[in-house]
Amino acid sequence: MDNKQEKSKFKFGLVGKDISYSFSRDYFAKKFERKGLLHSYVNFDLKRIGKLDDIILNTNNLKGLNVTIPYKEEVIPMLDDLNKRARKIGAVNTIRITRYKKLIGYNTDYYGFKNSLKPHLKKHHKHALILGTGGASKAIAYALKKLKIQYDYVSRSPKEGVKFLYSDLTDDIISTYNIIINCTPIGTFPNVNFCPDIPYEGITDKHILYDLIYNPEQTKFLSCGDMKGATTINGLEMLKLQAEKSWEIWNKS
Repeated sequence: MDNKQEKSKFKFGLVGKDISYSFSRDYFAKKFERKGLLHSYVNFDLKRIGKLDDIILNTNNLKGLNVTIPYKEEVIPMLDDLNKRARKIGAVNTIRITRYKKLIGYNTDYYGFKNSLKPHLKKHHKHALILGTGGASKAIAYALKKLKIQYDYVSRSPKEGVKFLYSDLTDDIISTYNIIINCTPIGTFPNVNFCPDIPYEGITDKHILYDLIYNPEQTKFLSCGDMKGATTINGLEMLKLQAEKSWEIWNKS
């Protein structure tokens, strides 16, 4: 972005449902203030994704959007084009809006997750369980594949590509998968007393428990891992990394 553009006032935002918990707005507000930029970042809390058309049409100087639960897959048919990686992943969490109001979809969740997990990996971390099958889980699966970590999905109901139902899980299965990633919204503020229904007795000090949730900082899922001596990671570093990658994308000429 050149100096003339930097002094302009653009609008950015987050598209999702029931997103008052999100830190994204605060993160970008502080970033703009630090950099002396006049931009703003707002929450677009939508009951249905079809309302996105109205936002694009009626919001002046809108330059970029992040997308969160539950619209990372639903938004794709509304876009004009997809970045190659987003197409492979099958989910979008970043949209760049061109000067002609064309919507281009990207996935920066993959980047944020991969680079926040990597420093914690050891040689024995070869198998992962992904809890949930929504849009976020697709980026996580793509990152694990790139890291050469085998993975399987856990879901509440049978569907293609899912190996386990929650009711299938045993201590032995949990002990076999030494990375467990919560890609569900279970445990997000204000519902902080809930966690995914897995047999935590199978967790050991060789495990990594990764929760994409960052509000609260310590979910019940992570607390259960801590009690077993596991390495626990929340989603805050992933949020920051994917946000900075989104910023790069929005500032493409």
